[in-house]
Amino acid sequence: MSEQNAPQGVDITGKTIAVLGGTGDQGRGLARRFALAGHTVYIGSRSAERAAKAANDLVEGESEQVRVHGLDNGDAAAQGDIVIVAVPWDGHRELLVALADKLAGKIVVDCVNPLGFDKKGPFALDVSEGSAAQQAAEVLPGSRVTAAFHHVSAKLLLDPEVAEVDLDVLVLGEDREATDVVRALADRIPGVRGVFGGRLRNAHQVEALTANLIAVNRRYKTHAGIRITGL
Repeated sequence: MSEQNAPQGVDITGKTIAVLGGTGDQGRGLARRFALAGHTVYIGSRSAERAAKAANDLVEGESEQVRVHGLDNGDAAAQGDIVIVAVPWDGHRELLVALADKLAGKIVVDCVNPLGFDKKGPFALDVSEGSAAQQAAEVLPGSRVTAAFHHVSAKLLLDPEVAEVDLDVLVLGEDREATDVVRALADRIPGVRGVFGGRLRNAHQVEALTANLIAVNRRYKTHAGIRITGL
């Protein structure tokens, strides 16, 4: 990471991370990498039992000691200093409305991609608010909503043979301090660099680009990501 890109004066050491929808592949992958980076991580799910099992499986699967706990989504949201939303799109709005009070004042990182699939492949869905991240900002007026981690491969995050993930993570938001924190969080994953990608009004094309990357992955049998040149 270049000196120019590094978030200046941002220290997230000791910050707890909650991952709502953390029993899915993307959620578990992010939880794993942040736990390996030394953070205490809370995996959230609609079922506390499922979350506890996912957390225990992660802990037992690592050769080094990690701190991962499983709770229902509401309790996980309450415990996290930084809360990542990795739930399926069809339950996105309903969950955030229900957790608005618990998420007030927190940095919320939305990484949900509203996608559809048909016989022609993946495609971006229309979202009335513009994007999943903008929907989150609308229903969470008391939170510091950002958007990030849309293009990271869950398979690479979960693979113990992959030490570094070759990826730039675009971070979007209205709050400069919050986006700097999330950029620093992205940097905690070896090989990953957090890059500011604009305001939330630009989140639609970032979310939609995931459909293109899935098409690339299917065609070339890989786990493609993106890199921004010139930084």
